[in-house]
Amino acid sequence: MSNANPFDAETTLSTKAGDFKIYQLQKLVDAGLGDISRLPYSIRVLLESALRNCDGFAISEDDIKNIASWSPKNTTATEIPFKPGRVVLQDFTGVPAVVDLAALREAMVKMGGDPKKINPLVQCDLVIDHSVQVDQFATKLALQFNVDKEFERNNERYQFLKWGQQAFQNFRVVPPATGIVHQVNLEYLAGVVLTSDGKAYPDSLVGTDSHTTMINGLGVVGWGVGGIEAEAVMLGQPIYMLLPEVVGFKLVGKLPEGATATDLVLTVTQMLRSHGVVGKFVEFYGPGLAGMSLPDRATLANMAPEYGATMGFFPVDDETLRYLERTGRSAEQIDLVEKYFKAQGMFLTPESPDPEFTATLELDMGTVEPSLAGPKRPQDRIVLTGMKSQWEQDLSATFGKSTKGGESTPESMTSEGGAAVATAVAEDPGLAGVPVEFDGKSFELKHGSVVIAAITSCTNTSNPSVMIGAGLLARNAIAKGLSSQPWVKTSLAPGSRVVTDYLANSGLNVPLDALGFNLVGYGCTTCIGNSGPLPEPISNAIQENDLVACSVLSGNRNFEGRVNPDVKANYLASPPLVVAYALAGTTDIDLTTEPIGQDSDGNDVFLKDIWPTQKEIADTIASAMSPEMFVKQYSESAAGPPEWQAISGAEGDLYAWDQQSTYVQEPPFFQDMDTEPAPIKSISGARCLVSVGDSTTTDHISPAGNIKADSPAGKYLQDNGIAAADFNSYGSRRGNDRVMTRGTFANIRLRNLLAPGTEGGMTTHIPSGEQMSIFDASLKYQEEGTPLVALAGKEYGTGSSRDWAAKGTQQLGIRVVIAESFERIHRSNLIGMGVLPLQFREGESREAFDLDGSEIFDVVLDDNLKPLQAVEVTARKANGDEVHFITTCRIDTPVEVEYYRNGGILHKVLRDLAKS
Repeated sequence: MSNANPFDAETTLSTKAGDFKIYQLQKLVDAGLGDISRLPYSIRVLLESALRNCDGFAISEDDIKNIASWSPKNTTATEIPFKPGRVVLQDFTGVPAVVDLAALREAMVKMGGDPKKINPLVQCDLVIDHSVQVDQFATKLALQFNVDKEFERNNERYQFLKWGQQAFQNFRVVPPATGIVHQVNLEYLAGVVLTSDGKAYPDSLVGTDSHTTMINGLGVVGWGVGGIEAEAVMLGQPIYMLLPEVVGFKLVGKLPEGATATDLVLTVTQMLRSHGVVGKFVEFYGPGLAGMSLPDRATLANMAPEYGATMGFFPVDDETLRYLERTGRSAEQIDLVEKYFKAQGMFLTPESPDPEFTATLELDMGTVEPSLAGPKRPQDRIVLTGMKSQWEQDLSATFGKSTKGGESTPESMTSEGGAAVATAVAEDPGLAGVPVEFDGKSFELKHGSVVIAAITSCTNTSNPSVMIGAGLLARNAIAKGLSSQPWVKTSLAPGSRVVTDYLANSGLNVPLDALGFNLVGYGCTTCIGNSGPLPEPISNAIQENDLVACSVLSGNRNFEGRVNPDVKANYLASPPLVVAYALAGTTDIDLTTEPIGQDSDGNDVFLKDIWPTQKEIADTIASAMSPEMFVKQYSESAAGPPEWQAISGAEGDLYAWDQQSTYVQEPPFFQDMDTEPAPIKSISGARCLVSVGDSTTTDHISPAGNIKADSPAGKYLQDNGIAAADFNSYGSRRGNDRVMTRGTFANIRLRNLLAPGTEGGMTTHIPSGEQMSIFDASLKYQEEGTPLVALAGKEYGTGSSRDWAAKGTQQLGIRVVIAESFERIHRSNLIGMGVLPLQFREGESREAFDLDGSEIFDVVLDDNLKPLQAVEVTARKANGDEVHFITTCRIDTPVEVEYYRNGGILHKVLRDLAKS
């Protein structure tokens, strides 16, 4: 083992918080490793971690040299290790992570080892934020009703987490009704500088949610990983990654009147997705940063998964220090952050030279316009002025509905415009209007009716400017006599209790309540798919008349089938625009030219008449917020609400599995494991279970929302005595592999090319030709001893860092996924579960080789598998023809080869710990 203090970099830093050892990057310059000041700030954090953790084994001096020699001109595949300082979890991904740790302890005992070896070695925080659902809304009773339902549904899960809290060291649970993990991380958990064992070093983390990147706005390096990879980090393993390219995004100017941080991030998302930043770091720089608030930065960082980047990073500067002060961090901590980053040459000032970047983009923020994004992807931005025309185009091109005189009107219509419209209206109730009665009101629903308007998601609720903006718009609307439309399900679900404090201080909770935006819970709600059911008359009208209903939400994800099963078109927007669309009640309107409603005298009211100014927003923030709010709310957060305090968990090092539980079961991943892995060998005689198109998301693969009663998961629950009303969601049942395996590829909007004409989890069993559920077909194939493959298009696995998208794939018996391209986290997760990701070569695809999924597949492998090597695949058709093609093995690093050889990353860790 080499010198633990290579390059003689250790020195002492004196601060108000005390004296700490630090590892100076300047020593690398003195040793001739290059000019550190040219490196992107995000790369400097990776470099410091390698320098501090260098042990000559997991991290070597060569690793330090490789990172220090980062160059925009050198894009070779160089593997580096990274040891994050901590891990953050949310409950949908955190519960299965703790289930895996409990199962690993069981397996360790069976292998003759000490179960306590399975224990987090770094600080892990689990924030329960994904479980609350919008069951009741538009009433002051909504919060307590929804909290009661949350605890009623999730008691088993919460008992399990309380066991985990006492069983594992370095593991802390932030109770329900506190906030959303990323906002809690930003406002409370993050230190910007961490200390342990007398050392100070940059805060860094990985999280089991893709929007972990929100913390990049605070100058903290961190990104989302699968739960499987996070568990390995907990157990002391480095993250092994390729030294990333870094794209510089230069910001100049400032936002114009009427534009919000949401509009900015939708613009940036569109630009970066078009440029192509998958697997890369994005680092923001330029004179525009000086006038940008930290919450605005956090909004941009949060949506890194939407523009495809690993991170969206902002360096530490004076605004970072001001934010720490505004959110109640101690003077000692703020002094430590300032002195540490200045001592390391990592503190950004207006005089700091621009780093070198792999590529650069530039945006004048003064050109940003109010925008939405949708109806199915966050990168599909729509300028507000073009929303009505885009809606009409989407209604026709995306949803296949005739429009009022639009291009998609049937040929049978007369050529005269009036007759054409009349015919279209007669044929399609979505154009004529469907009469509905609800809550004592009568109205008509049409295509484009906004049935959900949700202020939700940490992306925007962490930003006081857009939250106060929504409240001021609501106040102005009330003053004009406007109200939300009666068919709109309105909700307010902030990411921390501080939000409701400053809304109350400013009096803006009153107009929001008056428009139906009552507090429904502290959690992700609609953004994660927990929008709750629509009122029955509205739901029935949508389903019976095949209406294309809409949602407008201030979230970050609008993938199809995610928000609500009744809602096909989903649009991301700022909180003020969410309120505006609740007032309008439809997307079939140009809010820039048409009135949003009429005042009490019958005069037209336009959006511009009620839109607040930037000065109004800034003045309200200044008068309504204080650091004491943050100190008070977070000092009380550990205890949790009375419902949490009343829960008692089991005790002991090993969990007592309850075979009757439908929420938590011991997973099969580590049962009957051999002490040594089998050699890698070819996969022969495989059949295709699913064949899907471009942009298949983890929501498609492992849905988070409703469980249908007639689905395999629904039938399982009913067989176990669970009524449909008590199904809860797939996300809440991720601790039970029996539910999750049955739910894999069960999204109601999944279109499997092997079952043409169907939506949902259906496939065709080959060679019998029988159409059945994907789960049932997988059982049939497993009984026959047939390995399985999946075929896919571009961007396979985009979306949340959902470990069950890989776990379920493996449990269905899928051994190989062949796609045109993979999302970063899902590719890693597949390997983490022993599933082989193969990528078609550039310009090649399933269509190019005429693969319809009926073929028998042979994949040539041996025990000398190398990263990114060519892998030959043969597809044998029913008529005897053979198609041979070469794919690229997307096992990218030598360490990933070992994970795959062992059947997964946790299998490798378990074997290593058992041997030690």
